[in-house]
Amino acid sequence: MKVIFERNELVTAVTNVMRAVSTKNTIPALEGILIKTSKDTVTLCGYDLDIGIKTEISANVIEEGEVVLSAKLFADMTKRLPDNNVTLETDDKLITYIHSGVVNYQIIGISSYEFPELPTFETLECFYIDTSVLKNMIRQTNFAISDNMSKPIYTGSLFDLKNGYLNIVSIDGFRMAVRKEKVGTDINFSFIVPGKTLGEILKFTAEEESRVQIIVGKKHAMFKIENYSVISRLIEGKFIEYEGTVPKGSSTRLRVKTKDMSAAVERMSLLTNDKLQSPVRVIVADEGINLHCTTVVGKASDFIAVEYEGDEVEIGFNNKYLLDALKNTETDEIIFELNGPLKPLKILPIEGDSFIFLVVPMRLS
Repeated sequence: MKVIFERNELVTAVTNVMRAVSTKNTIPALEGILIKTSKDTVTLCGYDLDIGIKTEISANVIEEGEVVLSAKLFADMTKRLPDNNVTLETDDKLITYIHSGVVNYQIIGISSYEFPELPTFETLECFYIDTSVLKNMIRQTNFAISDNMSKPIYTGSLFDLKNGYLNIVSIDGFRMAVRKEKVGTDINFSFIVPGKTLGEILKFTAEEESRVQIIVGKKHAMFKIENYSVISRLIEGKFIEYEGTVPKGSSTRLRVKTKDMSAAVERMSLLTNDKLQSPVRVIVADEGINLHCTTVVGKASDFIAVEYEGDEVEIGFNNKYLLDALKNTETDEIIFELNGPLKPLKILPIEGDSFIFLVVPMRLS
């Protein structure tokens, strides 16, 4: 194999693809990137058996072939090459020579036969969504994905297509995030995507006008973002009936400035840490919100003037869970809805229903 690459294009491709490469594995090929040529393009692929990322880039293919190279070593080399042209050449023993300007490397490759094939699957459903919209939906729900492997179903987000809308839902037992957008399909279908896959999708840069094609099979899904394909296993199992967990109505309703509330909760949080857990006490009364926090370190209090309707209420929250929800609203103002001290706080946009966040309260002593 002999190929001449444009350096910046190669570096970008390697950087993106290697995010799916296993860092520690008993199979050496899984710690590498598969490089495969065809006519005037080169395919690069990384795969850790859970998620695979592949892309095609243009190149001057002088002699076709394929090889697997150590992802970390190859990435470190390409980033430091001095010239705009990079020549990659392998011999019949898979010794790989990399030239750029006056720099020459010689490394040992691995046979492509040792690299596992990416999953192929029958398409059950397929739809498109704007890249910026999808990334925004993922960003606003990722915070509520569980990291508890005893309940693997909640280590991913539910993609629920229903009545022309896509709902992305994450839940970890302490909070729930639902993000809703209209999509150009009438299919009714749902599947669960691992949080790791969603985190990798967020890292891709794409043109503002680009769209993501999402192809779903029985056990796998593929996200096509411009010239990249992200192939992921899906999480099997039954997700909670999330719509039934959202409280109906409210006994207390407030209109809150997001920045003011976030700042107040952060001030209370200065007295807490992982070893000093104490609820942030929220009291809705006297024309506003009184906040209090008490730990062995000391005490703190704050007040935010807000208008509210309904009953006075005193309720406690884990400061991190409340802050995560507030920071991911991405709006200047929000609605708080409460149903007493023991029911979850519901956070809504001022208008519409593009998101619903629930935060389960802590019991106050």
